[in-house]
Amino acid sequence: MPRAERQPDSPSGVQIDDTDRLLLNNLQGDFPVTHRPYADVAGRLGLTEDEVLRRLRRLVETGALSRFGTILNAPQLGGERTLAAMRVPADRFEEVAAFVNGLDAISHNYERAHDFNMWFVISSEDEADIARTIAAIERETGLAVINLPTVEEYFVDLRFRF
Repeated sequence: MPRAERQPDSPSGVQIDDTDRLLLNNLQGDFPVTHRPYADVAGRLGLTEDEVLRRLRRLVETGALSRFGTILNAPQLGGERTLAAMRVPADRFEEVAAFVNGLDAISHNYERAHDFNMWFVISSEDEADIARTIAAIERETGLAVINLPTVEEYFVDLRFRF
């Protein structure tokens, strides 16, 4: 289940070693779609499957990675998605995030240092279901949701070297 990821204003000081760098540099694109993808990655890098999984868990738990997982292209699969934003009072942030994240249609949820401090992606079967999801969030939280549907999509294959 996604959670609202707190994005630091400055680097967190998380330490990564040479093996973490090797792993991160080789997980950006061309991830194997096989029965045991982590074993395939491990074999390619001279690691064990358990080590790959342990390192990925640690990188997510320590905040070096905000998340690691699949991002599906809902429109190509016959669905729809939209970016949404909310102004959530600081004292209600965790409560609202828990509700939003409990919805099946939510794939990402991030806290931002901005007036609109909660940003999330809604992926669903169609626009009507997205509208129902937004209505449910507004009804449950009493807060307005801004719907920012995609006007034009661009694919940027961005890879970082660590």
